[in-house]
Amino acid sequence: MIYLSQMLGIPVIDSNGEKIGTVNDLGIATGEVFPRVTSLAFVGPGKTPFMISWRKYVDSFDDAVRLKVPATDIRFSYLQPNEVLISRDLLNKQIVDTRGLRVVRVNDLKLSDSGTNQLRLLGAEVGARGILRALSPKVERAVVKAAKAVGKEVPEKIIAWSYMDLLDRELSDVQLSVSHKTLDDMHPADIADIIEQLDPRLRAQVFAQLDDTRAAETMAELDDDEMAAEIMGDMDTADATRLLTEMDPDDAAELVSELDYEKAETLLRLMGVKEEKAVRQLLGYREDTAGRIMTSEFLWIKPTATVADAVQAVRDLDDEEVETVNYLYVADEGKKLLGVVTLRDIVVQPMTARIQDFMATDVITCDPEDDQEDVAEAISKYNLLAIPVVDEHNRILGIVTVDDALDVMEEEHEEDLVLAGGRDSDSDQPSNDLRWLLLDQLWLFFWALGAAILVSAGNALGLGATGLALCVGLPVALLTADSMVDYVIGFFIEFDADDEDAPSTASFFWRGLGISVVFLALVLLVAAGLGSALFHGEPARTLFVFGFVAAVVAGLGLFLIAPLYLRVLRRRDEKGEETSRLTLRILAQLIAIAVYAVVAFLTCGLGA
Repeated sequence: MIYLSQMLGIPVIDSNGEKIGTVNDLGIATGEVFPRVTSLAFVGPGKTPFMISWRKYVDSFDDAVRLKVPATDIRFSYLQPNEVLISRDLLNKQIVDTRGLRVVRVNDLKLSDSGTNQLRLLGAEVGARGILRALSPKVERAVVKAAKAVGKEVPEKIIAWSYMDLLDRELSDVQLSVSHKTLDDMHPADIADIIEQLDPRLRAQVFAQLDDTRAAETMAELDDDEMAAEIMGDMDTADATRLLTEMDPDDAAELVSELDYEKAETLLRLMGVKEEKAVRQLLGYREDTAGRIMTSEFLWIKPTATVADAVQAVRDLDDEEVETVNYLYVADEGKKLLGVVTLRDIVVQPMTARIQDFMATDVITCDPEDDQEDVAEAISKYNLLAIPVVDEHNRILGIVTVDDALDVMEEEHEEDLVLAGGRDSDSDQPSNDLRWLLLDQLWLFFWALGAAILVSAGNALGLGATGLALCVGLPVALLTADSMVDYVIGFFIEFDADDEDAPSTASFFWRGLGISVVFLALVLLVAAGLGSALFHGEPARTLFVFGFVAAVVAGLGLFLIAPLYLRVLRRRDEKGEETSRLTLRILAQLIAIAVYAVVAFLTCGLGA
């Protein structure tokens, strides 16, 4: 057998025995089961690249490629649309072995001499021998012999070309071993497993090869929500919106919750009204609850309907309209849940039988605020394929399906393993730590900034080292600033300005202010107690308490301007302008530092 690593770098000699260059690549025609080598690429004098027809000019190949004609008779050619260069396009590139559902790297390429000086590509070497061979054939032989001497083998690991398919001429970085399948023939869960193993820069390219339906199904199968959000974040807005619309509402809501606010709002507003409403309703429930993981797509019928009506309702369903049909829920005009029938019930009953005559009325249900783990356990306990989610009036809101329950149980199991083993489930993504600090824990940086300002000013006022006690209350003010921004944005998303059922701005203001007063009063009481317990010197204890007094005043001041934040958000929304949550947080924390510093030093002056 012949390997590409053995071919690269050998001389190219014309019919006169003159060396005209060295081999640097081979071109193949991709349309065959075992592709023929169709072109020879070599580097001539002055490192000038050339390409010639293999069939037309190559006479033999062993330790050198010998041509049939003198150099003066060669006519150079170009790579054809159905050709690829195997060194450039395959060697050291990632491929996906769908038989093993794993991503591997091409370490060498195996060729076969099919007679009449014709080479064919057999497959890709993805094992250690390809790496050793690239270093030196002697190294490979030595390692293989040493392994045999201790009773071990270093086998070749070849993925045949017949199991590989080029996605696109422009995507030669990604080659797929597809077991005579294309991506569209694979199960979305298998595609998701493959994508999770690919380099981040290649994931979006693979998604681009899928049609909208398969892409949506694959996105829903990704185990890593952050990865899914990252892929969608890199997509064009129109493509991302189309993909989100194709997804089931519960999967779409889960994905949207991982996106940054600006991207999520843009995509939601570009969706159809029906789809947007379904996703927003699910986002309105707290995370890790039944309401968050339920789907609002289910089949319901009236109790007076007949079996024939139920059968027709199932037949009329669009495949994409309802996620799963295992049960038909029986409800009145107001969607109040009365009972349930299974598909089996419908099959065995006469076509004229009325649903109310044989429906089960003792239906296991859950509340939208129930913990998702409790719901998953109920599905497992009662051997259900889905459980309806109902409100306080027993109106059916949606269903939690068994596949969602399995996902929840898997997540809880992983969390238990993390707690038991003391390991971080995201330890393989250290780059997220900096992002977490910069975005989620922004107050830490502003605390450092505020502390520097307060200590400098304290030294100027002669407070000395005791001035550090002033800085202790600053995190309370900064975290209150974050809470105020979250409160305003939450109200903005939940209630439109023209919504008749929306609380008034006055109600919004007094509710937020009331909550902040209670919280900050408790903080001040705790601070007073800690100050007495921790500081025995009068100056330090006083400054410690003054710091928390300043935090309380700053926090109340922030909630006093909350209506202004809400007004700005609504004005910008009316104009179609996007507003960055990060910008709102930074502004609020700068205000918190300014108010805190002024109040802290004013109280110091009064106390003196």
